[in-house]
Amino acid sequence: MARAALQLLTLLWAATRTSTQTRSSCSVPSAEQPWVNGIQVIMENSVINSTFPNPSVLIAMNLAGAYNVEAQKLLTFDLMASDTADLTAGQLALTIMALTSSCRDPGDKVSTLRTQMENWTPSSLGSYASTFYGPSLAILALCQNNPEMTLPIAARFAKTLLASSSPFDVDAGAVATLALTCMYNRIPVGSEEGYRALFAQLLKKIVEDISTRVRDNGLIGDVYSTGLAMQALSVTPERPNKQWDCQQTMDTVLDEIKEGKFQNSMSIAQILPSLKGKTYLDVPQVSCSPDQEVQPTQPNFPSPVPTSASNITVVYTISNQLRGVELLFNVTISVSVKKGSVLLVVLEEAQRRNPKFKFETRMTSWGLEVSSINNIAGNVNDKTYWQFLSGKTPLIEGVADYIPFNHEHITANFTQY
Repeated sequence: MARAALQLLTLLWAATRTSTQTRSSCSVPSAEQPWVNGIQVIMENSVINSTFPNPSVLIAMNLAGAYNVEAQKLLTFDLMASDTADLTAGQLALTIMALTSSCRDPGDKVSTLRTQMENWTPSSLGSYASTFYGPSLAILALCQNNPEMTLPIAARFAKTLLASSSPFDVDAGAVATLALTCMYNRIPVGSEEGYRALFAQLLKKIVEDISTRVRDNGLIGDVYSTGLAMQALSVTPERPNKQWDCQQTMDTVLDEIKEGKFQNSMSIAQILPSLKGKTYLDVPQVSCSPDQEVQPTQPNFPSPVPTSASNITVVYTISNQLRGVELLFNVTISVSVKKGSVLLVVLEEAQRRNPKFKFETRMTSWGLEVSSINNIAGNVNDKTYWQFLSGKTPLIEGVADYIPFNHEHITANFTQY
């Protein structure tokens, strides 16, 4: 009884902290709301044709309030039935959060994830900070399920991050901030005060790092990392020294939406919660009514002006100059495709004309990814992958989303991270 009472006090205290937490407030102007509704419709429609059940999409649908209830039910069912045996900690964490946001019991998935994190160690203290992205999601999911049991795991994780010499990329830093904020807000009553000091110290370090990535136009890192960073900066109890203008960031994101930057379901899933004034910390508070409203008519929203059907020429280079890799090459071809075609069409046309441009893809939660070109495949152990560039600038959209322009020079470069 005493233990149950203590847990109840902890939950009540956490709820009070969450509701009174000072957030950096910004919102979508009512006149711009149709643009937000529009990308939500794009994201929800992707569920029907997708062969890869994406938990991030379901989380975003539930936080925003789904329009397409049938797609919501389908995705929930697919995730409940999916095999989680080969999932990484991050993928399993997202699945747990997605089911939680749908008011479904994740079952033994939580204990499986807890065991993974109890046995987790980084490859080295100098590990690239992006490798902490998945474990941070795991800490967040475990915190939302049982903060008391997660406390020692989170403390060990926090100490590891403090000892790491590598800077955080924006995505990893944002998710770590959300996870640590959850733990900071839900430290069980009676726990040592040293836990709060530990989480606060690391939060300050990470949010200062994120604040240095805020660009003059308000984007944080790039347009696609901005969504998670907005969530992090809006809820962290440790404020960065440099004040963040949330509304400027919001307005710039809306401009990017109008330019058609958000067409991929994963990119929409990461920005949508912030556009709706939500964060991943709100997942346990999602209300799931058994008598949900009938699906509303899909909202009207502006569409980009259709492109003409004229052809463009794209210069395409594939290059592997890594020493120690058996086949070195640097080959260039010019291909003609219809204006408005995505980069994948360029790759397919190049492959059709020259067998050296043969490529393979794999489906990920972010969409289609090029895994191999000219029989050279990326390898996690060797930290190699195919990076696409426009001129010398890395592309931040995938091959199924990026639209080349006339006479653009696209390079696929086999590189290491």
